[in-house]
Amino acid sequence: MNIIVIGGAGYIGSHVVHAMLESGHSVTVFDNLSSGVRENLVPHIPFIYGDILNYHVLVQSFRSAPFDAVIHLAALKAAGESMLQPEQYSVHNIGGSINILNAMAETGIKNIVFSSSASVYGEPIYVPMDEQHPCKPESYYGWTKLTIEQLMGWYEKLKGIRFAALRYFNAAGYDINGKVSGLEITPANLIPIIMEVAVGKRHEVCIFGDDYDTSDGTCIRDYVHVSDLARGHSDALAYIHGHACSIVCNLGSEKGTSVKEIIETARTVTGQDIPAHVTVRRPGDPAILTASAQKAHEILNWSAVNSTIERIIDSTWSVYKKNLWVCRKEV
Repeated sequence: MNIIVIGGAGYIGSHVVHAMLESGHSVTVFDNLSSGVRENLVPHIPFIYGDILNYHVLVQSFRSAPFDAVIHLAALKAAGESMLQPEQYSVHNIGGSINILNAMAETGIKNIVFSSSASVYGEPIYVPMDEQHPCKPESYYGWTKLTIEQLMGWYEKLKGIRFAALRYFNAAGYDINGKVSGLEITPANLIPIIMEVAVGKRHEVCIFGDDYDTSDGTCIRDYVHVSDLARGHSDALAYIHGHACSIVCNLGSEKGTSVKEIIETARTVTGQDIPAHVTVRRPGDPAILTASAQKAHEILNWSAVNSTIERIIDSTWSVYKKNLWVCRKEV
């Protein structure tokens, strides 16, 4: 198939591009490079510099080739920031997604794979969380993701656009074969922050609370290797195209790892001290968040084969070591 990947220069998007190419698809990248980096662009494949807020550019881009599908990974994604700046998240996440769906309807593209999030669930009632878990997001970011899923449901009914909404848990790691090496511009997740401490860009890791009802008192999360996530997009696209129906699926490792376990593993892998400091809990942080990915196993034949914590951290450290001089000169 001929695919346009919106956000294809970003952290997850660049891995998705490689997964699509490895599956034999033709790929065009559409990105405004606000968080994506040119270093992640694959040589010799088409790149369109554009923004999802510009409807006319979207339509022109969708008409530039006979595209069979859209992969939509473009969004603002900081949950805390979304609570302070909901206006921006409304415009970019919801407004931009409406532009994409309208442009698809205008140009006749009938398949979309959407980067959703486990944040749609909110506070866990039970773990592991499956797709039947109630959706009550606790951040405005999570609400935008759920709203986009609902919008796609209506566009399926009214415009015949099939969708796959992939609810990620904690994306982490870098391409095992080293094909992606561009660092995130403003990382906000635990493992990149640990790496920045390991290379000397930050002084320490903050542990937000060590008095949770877990084995070591720190929060437990489900970390899934980004290469596994990327493959999930290819699998999901094949499914909705072949079955002419839409799906909602979790993508997670189904294993929980605590903050302290992540830090200890990183110390072992990197050989660095990685100072850590315990501070107060963050509001709204549940003790445990883990996924059930049974649906993805059953209908996509997908599994998180690369998602051991050791492999996740080792692949991340390999990229940060390559970029060591960049990190240090920014200190």
